Amino acid sequence: MMSTTVRRVTVSIAVAAALTGVAACSGSSDGGSDRGSGGDSKGAAKAKTRMSPIAALRSVEASTDKADSAKVESTTTMGTMMSMEADGALGWADGLTGNLTITYTGGTMADQMRQLGTTSMEARYLPDAYYAKMGDKFAEQSGGKHWIKYAYDDLAKLAGGSGAYMKDQMQNTTPNQSVKLLLASGDVKKVGEEKVRGESTTHYSGTVEVADLADKSSNLSAEQLADLKRQLEQAGVTTETIDIWVNDEDLLVKKAEKGELATGSMSSTAYYSDYGVKVSVQEPAAGDTADFKDLMQTQPTS
Repeated sequence: MMSTTVRRVTVSIAVAAALTGVAACSGSSDGGSDRGSGGDSKGAAKAKTRMSPIAALRSVEASTDKADSAKVESTTTMGTMMSMEADGALGWADGLTGNLTITYTGGTMADQMRQLGTTSMEARYLPDAYYAKMGDKFAEQSGGKHWIKYAYDDLAKLAGGSGAYMKDQMQNTTPNQSVKLLLASGDVKKVGEEKVRGESTTHYSGTVEVADLADKSSNLSAEQLADLKRQLEQAGVTTETIDIWVNDEDLLVKKAEKGELATGSMSSTAYYSDYGVKVSVQEPAAGDTADFKDLMQTQPTS
């Protein structure tokens, strides 16, 4: 029989790993085969300085649509629930794919993971599901299986509108989502020229009304949108600030998001590099994989 701790962690990971992938990818940007036309970057940079922030971000959005993959490093804090670090590579040519190593560094999530003998896990993202690899202690309570499969269709049923929104974002999120959100907000400004890890970048910032987010970035039904907005209000989410740093080739090299939750502050910072990196993801062995839906149907021990 599966313990209450395992069940809690299984549900928490359903949200945490999915949001990590969305947060990482939603701030990615251009790269791949169209990355370098080379010597005209200085001229392009001078031209960009004369653009309005909206025009400059539209240029970033257009070039980002040609991208396919990047390496990602991110840190995320969600109130008292968790703080975590993620490192790996993600692709977005055909839905979100990739591999991330996620380490929980604080919050109730880290405490729950410690009870299972580890604070780190591997997450694999595929177009229709993602997989979380747990430790041996988890396997002892799940029939010897180390992986949990989270089908996006099952996540959509997990938490009403927020589950449907999560599924939509996991399957349709593009790497330039942060740019799109800034454009949609109508409140974006150029902060200035700054160095990010030694690279010259242009910094843009804006504020997004979180309740309007799904209207502008998803294909949810009116009922699903209403459900999601109610849950956002219950969580105390109202606004979110987004900052992005873009280099002279219209590549996003850094993204930072901040907001408020009922359980505390939310923040996420991600860095992007090696655009066009090869991303190869394999589905874990079926014999070593437990299905999230099946685990939730198992009655916990006392």
